[in-house]
Amino acid sequence: MEPDVSVETSSMIRIAILPIGEIPHQTLRDYYSMFHHHHPIPLSSISSFYTEEQKSPFTSLPWDTGSLRFKFILGGSPPSPWEDFQSNRKILAVIGVFHCPLSPDLDSVIEEFDGVCKGYASALVTRCFGFFPCDSQLEDGAKKGGGLRFFPPADRQTQEMHFQTMMQEIAASLLMEFEKYVFQAESSGTILKTPLDSQASLSSEEVIKAKKRRLGRAQKTIGDYCLLAGSPVDANAHYSTALELARLTTDYFWYAGALEGSICALLIDQIGQNNPALEDEVRYRFNSVILHYKKSFIQENSQRVSPLSFELEANLKLARYLCRRELSKDIVELLTSAADGAKSLIDATDRLVLYVEIARLFGTLGYHRKAAFFSRQVAQLYLQQDNRLAAISALQILALTTKAYCVQSRASISDNSHINEVGSRNADSGKMHHQSVVSLFESQWSMLQMVVLRDILLSAARAGDPLAAWSAAARLLRSYYPLITPVGQNGLARALANSSERLPSGTRCSDPALPFVRLYSFPQHSSQMDIVKRNPAREDWWAGSAPSGPFIYKPFSKGQPNDSSKKELIWIVGEPVQILVELANPCGFNLKVDSIYLSVHSGNLDPFPISIDLPPHSSKVVTLSGIPTSVGPVTIPGCTVHCFGVITEHLFRDVDNLLHGAAEGLVLSDPFRSCGSPSLANAGTVPVEQAHISLSGKNQDSVLSIPYETLKSVLPLKPGAEVILPVTLKAWKLGLVDLDNASGIMGRQLKDSSSPSLLIHYAGPFTDFEDPPKGSVVPPGRRLVVPLNICILQGLSFVKAHVLSMEIPAHVGENLPKPVYVENSAGKETNVSETKMDGLVKIDLFRGSWGLRFLELELSNPTDVVFEINLSVQLDSTDDKLSLGQDAAEYGYPKTRIDRDNSARVLIPLEHFKLPILDGSFFMKDFKPDEAADSRNSSFSEKSARAELKASVNNLISRIKVRWQSGRDSSGELNIKDAIKAALKTSAMDVLLPDPLTFDFRLVRNNLSHGSNDSRPKGSVLAHNMSPMEVLFRNNTKDMIRMSLSITCRDVAGENCVEGTKATVLWSGVLNGIAIEAPPLQESKHSFSLYFLVPGEYTLVAAAVIEDANDILRARSKTGSPDEPIFCRGPPFHVHVIGTA
Repeated sequence: MEPDVSVETSSMIRIAILPIGEIPHQTLRDYYSMFHHHHPIPLSSISSFYTEEQKSPFTSLPWDTGSLRFKFILGGSPPSPWEDFQSNRKILAVIGVFHCPLSPDLDSVIEEFDGVCKGYASALVTRCFGFFPCDSQLEDGAKKGGGLRFFPPADRQTQEMHFQTMMQEIAASLLMEFEKYVFQAESSGTILKTPLDSQASLSSEEVIKAKKRRLGRAQKTIGDYCLLAGSPVDANAHYSTALELARLTTDYFWYAGALEGSICALLIDQIGQNNPALEDEVRYRFNSVILHYKKSFIQENSQRVSPLSFELEANLKLARYLCRRELSKDIVELLTSAADGAKSLIDATDRLVLYVEIARLFGTLGYHRKAAFFSRQVAQLYLQQDNRLAAISALQILALTTKAYCVQSRASISDNSHINEVGSRNADSGKMHHQSVVSLFESQWSMLQMVVLRDILLSAARAGDPLAAWSAAARLLRSYYPLITPVGQNGLARALANSSERLPSGTRCSDPALPFVRLYSFPQHSSQMDIVKRNPAREDWWAGSAPSGPFIYKPFSKGQPNDSSKKELIWIVGEPVQILVELANPCGFNLKVDSIYLSVHSGNLDPFPISIDLPPHSSKVVTLSGIPTSVGPVTIPGCTVHCFGVITEHLFRDVDNLLHGAAEGLVLSDPFRSCGSPSLANAGTVPVEQAHISLSGKNQDSVLSIPYETLKSVLPLKPGAEVILPVTLKAWKLGLVDLDNASGIMGRQLKDSSSPSLLIHYAGPFTDFEDPPKGSVVPPGRRLVVPLNICILQGLSFVKAHVLSMEIPAHVGENLPKPVYVENSAGKETNVSETKMDGLVKIDLFRGSWGLRFLELELSNPTDVVFEINLSVQLDSTDDKLSLGQDAAEYGYPKTRIDRDNSARVLIPLEHFKLPILDGSFFMKDFKPDEAADSRNSSFSEKSARAELKASVNNLISRIKVRWQSGRDSSGELNIKDAIKAALKTSAMDVLLPDPLTFDFRLVRNNLSHGSNDSRPKGSVLAHNMSPMEVLFRNNTKDMIRMSLSITCRDVAGENCVEGTKATVLWSGVLNGIAIEAPPLQESKHSFSLYFLVPGEYTLVAAAVIEDANDILRARSKTGSPDEPIFCRGPPFHVHVIGTA
């Protein structure tokens, strides 16, 4: 395949431009640039150089409007094996370029040029251009003649005119050579072959067929030369003849080539015309071209050579011709078809060219992400070549895709946004636009973005570009650390260190790595410099004291509003100033920051650097200082950090966007989320000997624990020492978050008047002397106010809850399920069912209905974290006939995962809570289980029934636990009491009360037939064998029930397979109209046998019609008429029949 193919490619004359001798690189580029203005050469401009020796074969040559189209191949190209098939693939002219001052010997130049031209046997015209010759070279060149052409020293405009004349002369020479070739092809009949032609000896029939094909191929070739000569009418006439001959000889490949040439002739003939019918004609012909290229595929040659590349080129040519936004659907189909064909290409170079062209067309269409995808395919093909030049190409291509994947380097982004001004104002830091946040952080592309950055890192390492490798590793580590394992994080840290070793000292990079840096606050003097008078006579001197300050009287302290949010900071030139910034290291390795200091764009502040070590998964608030040097506003957009051997600038705005994105769920994680423990450090010069912690403000009961003993254990706190105080809080209310201002310069600490605060009173020694003089003043204490500001967001929320009823078929077995032992929450073993179905729901003949009921809770997760829901039910050991001596066993169900911004449904089975007996006391008029039990109009039995049912509902609710967990440390339990009560308000009777009759089926095995040699699956029966069975039924009421029992067997289609002419099951015993009296609260059974003729899946169903039903049964079945029969049906039971039909 060839790059940059289009419909007009068939009309372009290829000319190789070759450097001869020694030429400086920049000089050669200047010479090459002169060729770019002469791609089309009008025929009207070459008439002075053209001489007609005989009648031209190009009878319809448009001398006034036509032109020759040149395609310059800089450096030349190897010959193509398809030159006979498409004449435009030939190098038809060779132009040598040499710099005369560096090549004084013309003989050596001519010798070198002649040697180069031997590699281009198809060249019809050869010329050698010499620039800036001396007089002797001009004189010598005139004697040698030949193809030498000189450009004497002159200005650029003069040389351009001279160059244009030379190109016109070459065009005329080519036109005359084309005429000679056409005369020769028509007279002698040139033999034309392609790699698709068989190389084996031909039979007599094939020889005759080949001779006929030769005529059609010659006409196609003459049409190619007419097209190259700029005569589309002549070309179309020859192509028509070639198409007819190729059709008669079934030469599909050359037929497609001739048809493709006719399309080019059609467009050149009607160039400049906007005709819809022309576009439809081009579509139709190109579809025929693609079809005939497919027909020319020969299976025997598929491993050696294939016409597939021409078929794909035809797709690309048509796509480029139609490339408009309104035709995007058709273009995408063409490009998708071409991309599918890339898998069958034999040559990897062809795949590379194809992907390049597809990427370019998608980019022209405006589909930048599709273009980036195919660009990555090109980069992957380059990376498969283990050499530096291929790696450089891959790196350059991947750099073009970073914008589409939103992982571009900051150096490639033109930053037109405003810079946050910090220092002159401690107010708003500017609102962020939502679209900018979305463009920077697209969590749906996280894994793909990581792959792109990984490929950039790999290609940069192979290409020997340490700065590009450092930048890629920094972007990968900073943006996607939550998705990278600790081992991978350490690997990226080593990649950063290795890249920095190959960089010169002091190298700067526009892409920051770690740590994350955000503006914490400015020192608040009102809270950190409070002075408290200390009474030496009292040990608790802080009790009842108030901060006084250094002044006795403050006349301006009253009546003035205290609006700290609008307070301006005024710094004095020459006096040190301090800013608190917070550094975060969310990765699993120790981070050493060689230096960090304020980045001052205004240039009127001298910052002081500091170094710091950050342990894994930690953050620290540090003080950065500087001295203002001149009057004016101070602009501090961020900090300059020297880490991993490279200097980078960390902007506060970037971290604000990151935190905003984390609040909206657009980014993966908040790097400061793990930081929540106050850190105290003694920044003074004397030790702290006394310290006390107390609470102030609202919601003090939300502070669960304060480390009093931790603070006391470190006293006295020496100068420079630090202590971390872990404080445990619980949420007290949902916070109203203003996302536009949530990421201001105060970080994410929202000012909430309901937040509690820590009051830390501290003081040094009473005096510096062992025996203080009498009447000496005791040094005062200090008070530090630490607000416990946390942002409380809505977590899981209930959407709705309702009761579902469903029926799960059971399998007919020999016995009841055998119990196994599993561990409960207390670490003991509990007797539960063996199968998963029996563990999920309680299917028990002696405890009521087989119909299953679930309480469905729909939960919504509006947060940016993932929740796991764990459902557990406590089962009474007495109810489950367990004799282990414990009160209850807790059974856990499979966990439910709720992703962020998603909802999920949790099913809670209710079959464990059936009452054992169907009693008439529960069917009183207008009975409501949640009604007050002490109603004056209620009888004692009614009150007892209400109390029993209400206790059953409360017991049901108390035994169901729905717990949630998010991450490692966040967990809790959902309060579902009200949701269950609301859901059971209308269906409590159906959930708690059993059915009057319950049914079960059981196989009856013969001990002799069920021995150790029986290999059939458990619970299955054999075809063509009498299978004894029993139907078991239980009366769950206190009265005798007379009923008529029926048993039905159905196949997989639901048809009755016992009755009718097509019955496939024979039986022994009675299956219909069985009159039975079921004693109260007892189990009965009825025996029968089935003989299955056809193996497969069958279903057994037992049903009964109750005769002379009492009021209790009618109330349970909710029948309105006393004459209406009561019908009880059991659930379906599966029978698996094995054997042969």
